[in-house]
Amino acid sequence: MLSSVLGSDTAIEMNIRIMRVFTAAHQIMENNAILFQKVLHIEQHQLETDEKIEHILTKMEDSLPKLLPEQIFQTGCVWDAWAFVSDLVRSAKKRIELIDNFVDDRVLSLLIKRGKGVSATIHSRFTKDFLTDLEKHNSQYDEVNFVQLPHKNHDRFLIIDDSVYLLGASVKDMGNGLCAVTKLTATPETVLGLLK
Repeated sequence: MLSSVLGSDTAIEMNIRIMRVFTAAHQIMENNAILFQKVLHIEQHQLETDEKIEHILTKMEDSLPKLLPEQIFQTGCVWDAWAFVSDLVRSAKKRIELIDNFVDDRVLSLLIKRGKGVSATIHSRFTKDFLTDLEKHNSQYDEVNFVQLPHKNHDRFLIIDDSVYLLGASVKDMGNGLCAVTKLTATPETVLGLLK
């Protein structure tokens, strides 16, 4: 506006340049209107796709089996019990400790499912066969520690990180008969302290 009021050659030249810029901008908008519409359409389509993907991921997450605080397995549900305990083992981030008087190589095959860097300790009564299995296991896979129980224990416990689960049967026998897995409010340190 100032350049159109002023009468100098510079002001007139500036006014002409400004008018050319506005004209060029208008022509660019007109010439590229279809391109701008396509970009808007792509952006809208991308938003819709993102929403669909989010919906699918939510549905998938909702359909995954959840680790329940307690689970009961009827006689014969050997696979269901094994799968449940396997999921507990896979959920460990730091440590797994099993307290069970009766262990065998099936327990070692279960502990192979734990993540990298997750420590594993079995508290049990030893047998020569199991110690042989443990030695062979540890020569190939991440080490599983063994702690000799000073006396027999009636119940079995599975410690996953900071959670304690009471097992109604030995891990190797779960599902052979009616049994349960129950998450306790006791701390791992409380249970481990009572082993002495």
